Amino acid sequence: MNTSSMSTCDIKIWRTWALAITHEAGAYTEQKFNAEKTGGEPVIPSPNLDTDLVMACDRLADVLIKAYKNPIKMQIDIARYSKLISPKNTGHNEEKEEKLLERCPPGHEGTKLVDKPATIIDVSSTIIAWYLPDALTETTQKEIRAATDLLGPSLEKSVKADGNWRYNQEWFKQGSENGHENLSDPEVSASLKGPSSENILKAIARPAAIASAALRVMHPQQYFAGLRALSHLGDKALSKELPQMPETLQYWASVFNSLSIISNRETPNHRDHLSIPECLIFSPPWGTILMLG
Repeated sequence: MNTSSMSTCDIKIWRTWALAITHEAGAYTEQKFNAEKTGGEPVIPSPNLDTDLVMACDRLADVLIKAYKNPIKMQIDIARYSKLISPKNTGHNEEKEEKLLERCPPGHEGTKLVDKPATIIDVSSTIIAWYLPDALTETTQKEIRAATDLLGPSLEKSVKADGNWRYNQEWFKQGSENGHENLSDPEVSASLKGPSSENILKAIARPAAIASAALRVMHPQQYFAGLRALSHLGDKALSKELPQMPETLQYWASVFNSLSIISNRETPNHRDHLSIPECLIFSPPWGTILMLG
């Protein structure tokens, strides 16, 4: 691996990593968002960013600023709501869900249609969700479809459930609350050990950069935490000679350390109890494109 690196405070990113371009795209998107929010000077993108990526960042920044200026307030205390959720609140039990809402009512009746960029905020004005329709350019959407096609063989091997898998609860079990019993060195996932792994990672590079750029605006602390984790992983991959990890990190373009795919239009309600309430997750389907935190 090329030893040349770029540093961001205590974070070291190898210049040969795809993540280096992602970081520059995130910086450009954040600067453009802040300039539009405050009426500042136009922002010039880095020459390292290709035209398609700059256009994607421009579209993203435009939708982010529209969402930021369109807050929808709910009379719910999201911090209290998060503390009340336990592993027993899987989302499957309607009675428990009703009791949970009684203790933390959302503060509105009925359903409100949101058809333009918006942020959802709670009683303390904490942003709990970003709704970003049309945030992805057509080029980026095509790249997501192309990447999904490359994943076809892996998806076919993974779907082995009997009956209607769309509603098979076996595929939506809650994760272990206690995690692994024995800690071991990080390992590249099985889906990225095959002959197509490099092509898959290259195919999702721009979509991953866009999702990461959005996170840099919406939740900078989480963005830099992810960047720092990958930086440490890179150091460990070299010092401990972890199999395939340096090669995989070279093409990994997201500040998130994993990617899950729901190749489905509908799933049972379920929660991830292993994530912390302060962090955001993304859900970028195509058709009507949205990203949720």
